[in-house]
Amino acid sequence: MAAKLFSKNPIKKVAASIRELHEHHEERHRPSGFQFAFAEQIDLLNPAKWDSVVNGGTAFLRRDFLRLVETHGPENITPRYALICRGQTPVAALAAQIVSVTAKHLHGGDKSKAAGKSVHPLKKAFAPAAKLATAKLDERLLVAGNLMSWGFHGITFAPGENPGEIWPGVADALYRIRRAERLLGDTNVVMVKDVTTKESGLEALKRFSYRPLETEPNMVLTIDPAWRSYEDYLAALDAKYRRNSKDQLKKLAAAGCTLEPLNNLAEYAQRLHELYLAVHDNASVKLVTLRENYLPQLTAAFGDDFRCTVVRRGEEILGFVTTLRDGDTAIAYYIGFDRAAAAEGLPIYLRLLHSTIGDAIHWRCKRLSLGRTALEPKAALGAKPEEMTVWLRHRIPALNWILRGALGAITHDEAPERNPFKTNMSLGGESL
Repeated sequence: MAAKLFSKNPIKKVAASIRELHEHHEERHRPSGFQFAFAEQIDLLNPAKWDSVVNGGTAFLRRDFLRLVETHGPENITPRYALICRGQTPVAALAAQIVSVTAKHLHGGDKSKAAGKSVHPLKKAFAPAAKLATAKLDERLLVAGNLMSWGFHGITFAPGENPGEIWPGVADALYRIRRAERLLGDTNVVMVKDVTTKESGLEALKRFSYRPLETEPNMVLTIDPAWRSYEDYLAALDAKYRRNSKDQLKKLAAAGCTLEPLNNLAEYAQRLHELYLAVHDNASVKLVTLRENYLPQLTAAFGDDFRCTVVRRGEEILGFVTTLRDGDTAIAYYIGFDRAAAAEGLPIYLRLLHSTIGDAIHWRCKRLSLGRTALEPKAALGAKPEEMTVWLRHRIPALNWILRGALGAITHDEAPERNPFKTNMSLGGESL
């Protein structure tokens, strides 16, 4: 009995916690044993070694896309790259972004709160640092990932490698990048962006004081292999949702609107950017803003894996959506629409979302990634939530402790339960 009571001794637990903290501190300040190649431009790295790791993975780590970010990405982003090697053999590739965050990038949360929406989790995550600072918020954030997309697009591991063994090397690389940036200013917050349940070995990051923050989920529509066209998707819907979809087309047609592909984006770059900003400026957090020429340049980087669909009324474009193919996943990428036209009752946004389903089916993709906003209309398409988490660390230990406590209190919107498909329909081997 005495032994059992002693095992619950709080002093012993505190001592064990202190010992664990000391061990983690030692590990954080000890080289990981990997070798590294760092660069500020992707073309400064050995292309064959980079490609040996990223080929077969996400298209957002291909060199042609990374060049696009360097030359046409948001103005407050500075890319950084690392090859993580075991001896001469690359075992992981890291594409990071340093982003300057000021109060204007977090502006808009009050409007969202007033409208009954939850405050963006990243805005709350920055709150401890912003509250303690005497000057107004001016942070440099180091992100392992891509701030112009959602998904695990910043790190990939070589085929056959165990990620759990390499995460310490990723943490080491991020630490070295952050330290090297001190000449340009402190980089206080480090983020590993958009980790899903598919990634393994992440517990290693806790030993380096990273803490997880669950964000809004990515809404994903599973594409039934039996669907050969958008009409097959419509046929799979129950009567109510199928009727709603057809009514959307009727409303647009009655207003003189057409839905059509757009190939020459450069010619309409200014109008597309206006429509993008109409949606973007309404967001509660705007860490980055696309330049006007980003989407036209994206067509060259993705080629046949890029599509743009627009809603026209006469010669005027009222809305657009872009779709990308990333392996067996189609991504409903950037969207923009005329809010005044939408206020007339035109279902521009919903119709554009539906067009991305057609793109995914045309490409024979297995899934359509719709992103983490507008959860209700995406659930009505049949999309289901895919959990996403960011891992955060602050360089100042005291703020790291505050950040750790604050993250546990942060909430986010939950995706509603919807099933627009016919009862007992089979989709991808699962009964709906």
